[in-house]
Amino acid sequence: MPFLPHTESDVQAMLKAIGADSIDALFDEIPPHLIVKSLEHVPETANEMEVMRLMRMRAALDETRLNFAGAGAYEHHIPAAIWQVVGRGEFYSAYTPYQAEASQGTLQLIYEYQTMMTRLTGMDVSNASMYDGATSVAEAVLMAERSRRKGGARRVLVPESLHPAYRRTLSAIVDLQGIEVVTLPCPNGFLEQATLDAVTGEFTALVIPQPNYFGVLEESDALTDWAQSRGALAIAVVNPMSLALLKAPGRWGARGVDICCGDGQPLGVPLSSGGPYFGFLACRKDIVRNMPGRIVGRTTDLDGKTGYALTLQAREQHIRRAKATSNICTNQGLLVTAATIYMAITGPEGLRRVAAASAANMAALRARLESIPGVRARHPAQVHFHEAAFELPVAARDVVEALAGERILAGVSLAGDYAGRERELLVCATETKRAEDIEAFATALEAALARK
Repeated sequence: MPFLPHTESDVQAMLKAIGADSIDALFDEIPPHLIVKSLEHVPETANEMEVMRLMRMRAALDETRLNFAGAGAYEHHIPAAIWQVVGRGEFYSAYTPYQAEASQGTLQLIYEYQTMMTRLTGMDVSNASMYDGATSVAEAVLMAERSRRKGGARRVLVPESLHPAYRRTLSAIVDLQGIEVVTLPCPNGFLEQATLDAVTGEFTALVIPQPNYFGVLEESDALTDWAQSRGALAIAVVNPMSLALLKAPGRWGARGVDICCGDGQPLGVPLSSGGPYFGFLACRKDIVRNMPGRIVGRTTDLDGKTGYALTLQAREQHIRRAKATSNICTNQGLLVTAATIYMAITGPEGLRRVAAASAANMAALRARLESIPGVRARHPAQVHFHEAAFELPVAARDVVEALAGERILAGVSLAGDYAGRERELLVCATETKRAEDIEAFATALEAALARK
């Protein structure tokens, strides 16, 4: 977006219009002892050429020739048209559409986004987005506590196959609210019935990742029915791209999950060194009043013309803080715009092709990696979606570092999040990979292992 600075004459004209002597006068309510006189650790200013040179050098450090890492953030092809449209000023700078009469375009886009997400997830209602996948899980748990008829049990079941960062974020948000997060072991890479049979006592909800962190498909129907048979809510945490091939959460089990959430990054949002991304959250209609955030609805005006407005606004910026369903949710409008345009351009058949190509490439990658001596799939008997963990004959971190020197992002080591799994590498392949890419990666991996 172009940088349009205010000139000194602009500043003086604005100050004159509001009757202020200077910019500092606008902040005269701040006590003098709180004002920082100088920024000691901020470097001296640089001109445009120097800044561009520095940023290109920094960007070059992130360059990779091949990327086989996933673990919650995925490299998918993004058609050029998407961010050309998103970069238009009316989308690029718009935030919350408080005034419906002046924000019909933004409101319609969010309405279309909600419609697309409900069709993708099979749920009744979608809100207007969350911060990211991790916080959407935490918000789903808090929503479940509010939605349970007899009051929440202040206890939620979470399998260790859920993304580790999601589990840490969940604990950080709900621990101080007195909600116990019970982590269920998954020794074989997925949540098993034997583990559920050992659960005692009441709980508010069961979190079901699909696919899970290891790329393994959980027994979603059985898990949903089990949770609901115990009087608890079922919360699905899904990769939206996988829903082009897999059963929608709204149809899991006998009556579908209660809440569905996840990260929308695969839908047209670039990796961007870790963000920003956006979270999505959808639910059944009977608990919509407990949904965080806001919902855009379609109506008609006095002349019978279609119009759009915010119809549910249950966050602290819209109502009294004490009555808000959430104090951390927001509308990641720019990323939602990208996702909406991505889904519109790609279409249902396009999404199916992307998901199918990703799954096919993962199968080809798995077969090639298992042909390397000492390399084997960690969960060979399970069905995967474009991601899988592999056991190596050496520490996975050493391999990641070795291949990084060849501009290959080999995957994600499981050592930091799972004790005893130091030699396991989580690898992903999306539709962006070709046969020669897989071969180049496998050849580089073989060479790295031979040197160890």
